[in-house]
Amino acid sequence: MEQKEFDLITFGETMLRLSPSVNELISKSDSFKKHAGGAELNVASGVSLLGLRTGIITRLPQNQLGTFIKNRIRASSVSDDYIIFDNSPEARVGIYYYENGAYPRKPTVVYDRKNSSITKILPSEIPEDIYNKTRMFYTSGITLALSENTRTLAIEMIKKFKKTGTQIAFDVNYRANLWDEETARTTIKSILPYVDILFISEESCRRMFQKSGSLQDMHREFCKDYPNISIIASSEREVISPKVHSFTSTVYSRKDDKFYTEPPYKDIDVVDRIGSGDAFCAGVLFGLLKYNDPQMAMEFGNATCATKNTIFGDLPLSDFNEISAIVKAHQSTERQSEMNR
Repeated sequence: MEQKEFDLITFGETMLRLSPSVNELISKSDSFKKHAGGAELNVASGVSLLGLRTGIITRLPQNQLGTFIKNRIRASSVSDDYIIFDNSPEARVGIYYYENGAYPRKPTVVYDRKNSSITKILPSEIPEDIYNKTRMFYTSGITLALSENTRTLAIEMIKKFKKTGTQIAFDVNYRANLWDEETARTTIKSILPYVDILFISEESCRRMFQKSGSLQDMHREFCKDYPNISIIASSEREVISPKVHSFTSTVYSRKDDKFYTEPPYKDIDVVDRIGSGDAFCAGVLFGLLKYNDPQMAMEFGNATCATKNTIFGDLPLSDFNEISAIVKAHQSTERQSEMNR
């Protein structure tokens, strides 16, 4: 694949997350810890930690909260070249509150993101030379759902990147609190002819796209309907309790007509599940960008997801060496030390 300034550029909202202490309730807590996050930032951060060059297109208020998020973007080794700052009196950052669960109480999310700065983004704010600067472009259904502005711009960017030969990666990432299934289905169907790598859950295959049969049957049907799709990835999470999960995935390569999977990471000690699905996307995209290998994409995706569950906050923290060691340990049948030393 041609070398460019960036391996991956993403487009989406970067948010401020506020969380009470672990096991504390939002309704009772007097203090909250702040984090930066957002699906597209989480993905860009995960790929950069593994060793590739990434950037994010986003829009932030020109104030202390915007500066906090910008600094977190930089600390994640993600380029801030394409951050757009909003100086208007109405400028605001999207916020969400996250409360950890403890069985039988489920985790809780409360959103306060309406009319955030990114919802007013305009095509004129995007530099035209960006479309030749990256090997891959990634966005998600969350960005399409935020506002008419983000939807129109995301679709326009997908088409412009595609024209330059850039690979397009898209995560359906359906959120019922942002848009209804019919609007989501119609909108996403309109962009699927441009998508090369598709992330979609089994539930979205069945409910939103009204497909049936096994997961393998549905993956093949997507590739029949949209021959441009070369890779489809679906995660498979078993929630035993809020603090114990098991995880694996299925990655389908259309070229080889082959499905890649492995035994799950069992009984993951979940510290914070937020961002773990994005970490999966990051691992898969890294495996494809670095090695062009669906097997390695699946292995890195599973390992990055499983590991992110053990880290507090939205953003991943594991680098290439740690993830490689976790992949090796997961595949090993030998007795392992309980400590890194």
